[in-house]
Amino acid sequence: MTITCFIRYEIDPFKRDAFEEYSRNWGQAIPRAGVDLIGYFAPHEGSTTTAYGVYNLDSLATYEEYRARLAASPEGRANYEFAKRERFILKEDRMFLKLASAPHAKWVQP
Repeated sequence: MTITCFIRYEIDPFKRDAFEEYSRNWGQAIPRAGVDLIGYFAPHEGSTTTAYGVYNLDSLATYEEYRARLAASPEGRANYEFAKRERFILKEDRMFLKLASAPHAKWVQP
């Protein structure tokens, strides 16, 4: 069973560019650490302070192994330090969900 990690960030609206750089960095580092990154999402319209990171894992045990690999990697350490130094993340909440609606029907154009 696949689980999906949703990370909800509250970010400084005046440092959105820094969050986007952070996101691009994870776009390289997270897949190399062994998980299926769906993506990082920055504010575009509406809220200027809410952002998300989303990735799939096989299990919570896989999550723990991935976090250790990410923290040990040079690019992971550098991105954690970047976030700490620039202070654009004000709050971070993480939750793990499973897909409950599958299988999905195919969309048919009327």
